Amino acid sequence: MELENRALEPLGRNLRLFLALSRTPHALLDLATPALSALVWLGTFPPTWTVVLGLVTAFAGYTAVYALNDLIDLKSDRERLGSGPSMGSRSDVDALFVRHPLAQGLLPLKHGLLWALGWSAVALGGALLLRPVCAGIFLAACFLEAIYCRLFQVSSLRSLVSGGVKSSGAVAAIFAVDPHPDPLFLVHLFLWLCLWEIGGQNIPNDWADLEEDLRLRGKTIPVALGKEKTAKLALGCLTLATILGAMLPITSKAALGAVYFPASVASGTICLLFPGRMLARERTPAAAGTLFNRASYYPLCMLASVLMAI
Repeated sequence: MELENRALEPLGRNLRLFLALSRTPHALLDLATPALSALVWLGTFPPTWTVVLGLVTAFAGYTAVYALNDLIDLKSDRERLGSGPSMGSRSDVDALFVRHPLAQGLLPLKHGLLWALGWSAVALGGALLLRPVCAGIFLAACFLEAIYCRLFQVSSLRSLVSGGVKSSGAVAAIFAVDPHPDPLFLVHLFLWLCLWEIGGQNIPNDWADLEEDLRLRGKTIPVALGKEKTAKLALGCLTLATILGAMLPITSKAALGAVYFPASVASGTICLLFPGRMLARERTPAAAGTLFNRASYYPLCMLASVLMAI
């Protein structure tokens, strides 16, 4: 038995590195976003086959895109390793295993590439089965992710691109359950998720890396605006995200119960506004990490709000 356990140790260690490459804990939380988007649009569950295929496809898509991020950012991540504190020192959701295993030399580049391509194939195949437009959205998300990475030393406006990437899964989920959704609802959904991503994910993530980004001449919002203005911008985005999230039934065709509004406002207050105010008050990497972690659970809390209301 002891020999068997020793033989399995390398397999488990390698699996953890692949899961770290794709930030799997965060990807699992992200699955709530397409699920709640489809539910809030329909007001009911789609067919079982669509649910199962959609979840598999969404997981594969998030897994592939997160891995793509590390593959494209490999050079800058290696520069971070050589110019500042260890990238493993952070304690956010993305660092539950290890941050950037490719850059740290823990995972061969070829293996990372095969991992990303394999999951991309699964995501693309599943998207085609759901609806061809979903495949187009997935490819567009991969393209936008590549642009986002390449803009690191070019423009802080790359945060807008990040919002587009994070919104793509939700938009694809809508088309998977309805070939002709209301454009107004799609715009509403897109803006809501962009504001959540920028204020609750992108800004705090870049804030935690502020010192490294300054050394690497990175163009991020905290670098461009400074801590005070960045904190105000983040809190403004989070406030609007909370409002737009609570107003989703207005543009949706679903008849959600009255419980949705207070539940969604509570979700935004706990996951976004409280930690956002803490960041504005303290302006520390620890507060930024708290906001990132809390905001990562916002889609899951919103999914619970929808499930209580349908």
